[in-house]
Amino acid sequence: MTDYQPMDCDLHDYLEIACLRGYRLNVVLVDGAEFVAKAVTTRTAASKEEFLVMERESEQEGKEQFEVRLDRIRRIEPVDSGADFGVIEF
Repeated sequence: MTDYQPMDCDLHDYLEIACLRGYRLNVVLVDGAEFVAKAVTTRTAASKEEFLVMERESEQEGKEQFEVRLDRIRRIEPVDSGADFGVIEF
């Protein structure tokens, strides 16, 4: 059993837009951690947990993909100019 809490569909739509447009997002997690990375896609695990797949580039590793469980996200904000939305609070 998992403690995953599904996200409201309206909020999920913003993540889908970010992925389709390849936006770089400033992401704030519920634990206060914050980072900027490119939205790539979303993924649903067999356990029904949903994840945002993101990509960032580091000098040592090059491009690195990682996942963030959706219920761990508190806020997203596109850093790219001309984005279709602004700050979204989860």
